[in-house]
Amino acid sequence: MGTAPAPADGLAAGLGGARAGGVPCHAVPFPPVTTLGTPLARGRCWLREHPLAFDGALALAVLVCMVAGSFVDRHGGPHGGPDFGGRTPGVSSVLLMLIGAAALVPRRRNPLGVLLFTGAVTLVEHIAEDPPAPVAMSAVVALYTVASRTDRPTTWRVGLLTMTVLTGAAMLSGSAPWYSQENLGVFAWTGMAAAAGDAVRSRRAFVDAIRERAERAERTREEEARRRVAEERLRIARDLHDVVAHHIALVNVQAGVAAHVMDKRPDQAKEALAHVREASRSALNELRATVGLLRQSGDPEAPTEPAPGLAVLDALLDTFRHAGLPVELARTDQGTPLPAAVDLAAYRIIQEALTNVRKHAGPDAKAEVSVVRVGRTVEVTVLDNGVPTPQSDSGGHGLIGMRERVAALGGTLTAAPRYGGGFRVQAILPVNARTEGDT
Repeated sequence: MGTAPAPADGLAAGLGGARAGGVPCHAVPFPPVTTLGTPLARGRCWLREHPLAFDGALALAVLVCMVAGSFVDRHGGPHGGPDFGGRTPGVSSVLLMLIGAAALVPRRRNPLGVLLFTGAVTLVEHIAEDPPAPVAMSAVVALYTVASRTDRPTTWRVGLLTMTVLTGAAMLSGSAPWYSQENLGVFAWTGMAAAAGDAVRSRRAFVDAIRERAERAERTREEEARRRVAEERLRIARDLHDVVAHHIALVNVQAGVAAHVMDKRPDQAKEALAHVREASRSALNELRATVGLLRQSGDPEAPTEPAPGLAVLDALLDTFRHAGLPVELARTDQGTPLPAAVDLAAYRIIQEALTNVRKHAGPDAKAEVSVVRVGRTVEVTVLDNGVPTPQSDSGGHGLIGMRERVAALGGTLTAAPRYGGGFRVQAILPVNARTEGDT
């Protein structure tokens, strides 16, 4: 037993074994055939996809080693050394070696069962033959398989039990002294098999953990990229809706006025058409600035005009007044700078709310806009006294877009009919707001 070779499953261990869920070898690209490592790599992949063939070859190799070792007389040579061919194994020993080697073929499917069987075969050989044939080699390989495919506590318990039983049987059944090299060899090889299997299992777990972390990091990066793209698309769609809805509504109103007074009051019709031209030019400018955000950083003609904000609120209200909507403004935040995201959100909320007033509140409606700085928040309120017409979030994207803007900044929005008629939109925006994309 002292000349038995170490348990060999390094090929399957280095490749991670034939574990379920692994990447098929045919999906792994190979280097050109001219490289020296390609035939070996293809052979390894073939063995990974055919584990039973590898186990059969391993069982045959173990059988050859056991049979070769059974012909060695450990003390029959000159000066008490080993003598190959100094003895011949009996028929029962050959049969037990065949049985022990054959039991290794299904070792992956039932490691503990194979270890129990090969251990029993080894005990029978130690009791029946003196000196015994090296049948214990099959038990050593089986113990390695158990250690490489179970947890560490199981390896400790099973390994110590196997070492104790096999070593004790070798010491008690043979004619050699208990401290002989053969008996200590059984103890050493079983201990090394358990340690080697545990090391391979730990390495597999380590590699699997690294692979899992890498895959999870890749999935996280992809999900983050998709989330950012979705947020950017939603933001651009929201801006386009606000710009188009506002200016097209004004163009529609002024065009209707011009068509109505064209024959009787041409001067007023010309004034309305001038407002149409101004509104369309403003719409084009804002659309150009919004769509320009889709350009790459190195593209020419990138927009340089800043996004609209409360600094140009008076100009926005003038466009509604020219469209026939009386608008009064009250604000207490004059000269107070706001973060760009909050400034743009407040501007777009007022723009969308007044557009809804112009579209839904009737021709005689009036609107009031207030912008009030309260501590660390800015309150934006738009009131109208139009006819009580039913409005709901499902009727369009205006109120949905306003709520999304406010939610992205961590604020609150209330939009509901007023008692006695009209509508009220109020947004409370934190001044130190952070957008959803900030980290």
